[in-house]
Amino acid sequence: MLHTERLLLRPFDSTDIPDTQASCSDSLIQQWLPLPRPYTMKDATSWCMNVASALRESGDGIHFAVTDSPTGRLVGTVGLKKTDWRARTSEVGYWVSPWGRGNGIAAEATRAVARWLLTDQQFQRLELRAATGNTASQNVAIRTGFHREGILRNAGFVHTGRVDLVLFSLLPEDSAVTVMHSGG
Repeated sequence: MLHTERLLLRPFDSTDIPDTQASCSDSLIQQWLPLPRPYTMKDATSWCMNVASALRESGDGIHFAVTDSPTGRLVGTVGLKKTDWRARTSEVGYWVSPWGRGNGIAAEATRAVARWLLTDQQFQRLELRAATGNTASQNVAIRTGFHREGILRNAGFVHTGRVDLVLFSLLPEDSAVTVMHSGG
């Protein structure tokens, strides 16, 4: 579990199923993530109860339910994937529930995971990839302190087809990580 000023990042559990289903059915999330369409209660149950923990156990990454500390309600997710333990690199991804948008949740949760990965776990590189048309996700990367590296042509896919991705990275020596580590 990871804590921020407003959020608790914890493993998914059965209480997250309804909010996961509602969030992953949202048109904006469906626009940028190739999730099942329609996203059913069965899909949400599978993610919350099996898939998220299986990804952690396989070593591929770890996916946190991002919850509002006072209420405990799911407001999004942040997770690591494509983890290379030998190279000490991983990729971060996230989505925010419709009822949580516009409050800096993605940036706050991503900062918490980045701090944990790059300082506590001593990883050497964290990547973030966002579709070129997904300006909200790119803004999260910039607000979190990631550096824009370039365009990965035809590297992603969404329901409408292939998309170019903007590649961002964060390294342990980056000033954003130093600030995060010192409590800022």
